[in-house]
Amino acid sequence: MASSAMSDYYEILEVSKDANAADIKKSYRKLALKYHPDKNPGDKEAEKKFKEISEAYEVLSDENKRRLYDQYGKEGVMGGAGHPGGAQGFSSMEEALRTFMGAFGGGETIFESFFGGGGAGGDRGGFAGQSRRQGASKRANITLTLEEAAKGVEKELVITNYVSCKECHGSGAKSPQGITRCDRCGGQGVVYEQRGFFSMSMSCPKCHGEGKSITEPCLKCHGEGLVKEKQHVKVSIPAGIDSGMRLKLSGKGDAGQGGGPAGDLYVFIQVEDHEIFQREGDDVIIDLPISFSEAALGCKKDVPSLFQHTCRITIPAGTQNGKIFRVKGDGFPNVHGHGKGDLLVKIFVETPTNLNTRQKELLTEFSSLEKPANLPKQKGFLDKLKELFS
Repeated sequence: MASSAMSDYYEILEVSKDANAADIKKSYRKLALKYHPDKNPGDKEAEKKFKEISEAYEVLSDENKRRLYDQYGKEGVMGGAGHPGGAQGFSSMEEALRTFMGAFGGGETIFESFFGGGGAGGDRGGFAGQSRRQGASKRANITLTLEEAAKGVEKELVITNYVSCKECHGSGAKSPQGITRCDRCGGQGVVYEQRGFFSMSMSCPKCHGEGKSITEPCLKCHGEGLVKEKQHVKVSIPAGIDSGMRLKLSGKGDAGQGGGPAGDLYVFIQVEDHEIFQREGDDVIIDLPISFSEAALGCKKDVPSLFQHTCRITIPAGTQNGKIFRVKGDGFPNVHGHGKGDLLVKIFVETPTNLNTRQKELLTEFSSLEKPANLPKQKGFLDKLKELFS
């Protein structure tokens, strides 16, 4: 049975029965703006008209509901004639505004910003404005030796966090009766201001968006819902970590509020300098002093590593100062698991000091026997000087 002319959805929206979706939406938006309550404050007729056009659009913009309406009339989409119901009639302005927000691209998110979330109706058994807030994240510093950074280690931190009060279970009230609905926002957590054409929402200044007031604070947390507590946190530090890196421990920060998640703990790493070893990326560098005679004649040397073993290297005769020998795979493990660095042995030829008489005599004799071929770098340098000043 078709609807009467006065309540026909097509006539309400001022479109023909063969209008397409774009035409229906265009007409609705024009009419909705014309009869919107913010544009017609206190006008009951405009409010009624706004509800009617919103109800009509809610049906005709839905392909299935429109098909039922065309076949059975308004009763078909209200659940009559044995057909499943869709629209139940717009009894509240909130429902009409929900459709308005959807048609203007806002959808549920904008609707919630107008009405504090949760849809139409009054008491929802709680406080609409009470928000889930994540707890604050914390920072801690750990100092490691170079050996600990190379091998990986487990450390324990003692930190002070805000945790949910066990006395009131985080509610902040001495008892459930000590919590009342905020009388400024009615428990919504938001208040509304008229700004020109639209009503704008803002966090309630009295309850700070919580939607509630605590009349009997918990004696332990004084109404905060959180208390300070020392906590022991174990930190597994991977091998190969370096100064300036940080580790994130999810959920090890302050407790959240309103059922929100805990914050995180960020652990910043500082690696101490070492007396012998230096780090360069994943490589480890060691300066190895050898004598003048060892460099000239060649020798074998045992070199320590970070991993409590020694590496034997062969230093050939004639090795010059600054020469670097590489021991593969004896450096830092890459913290991301990409292999290992090397041990770089840098030669430092030490010039002898505090010579006795006999040593001086031998070196003087040796010096008299030296030939240009024994000192090729010195010879090359002198040749360049001659060319420069000739």
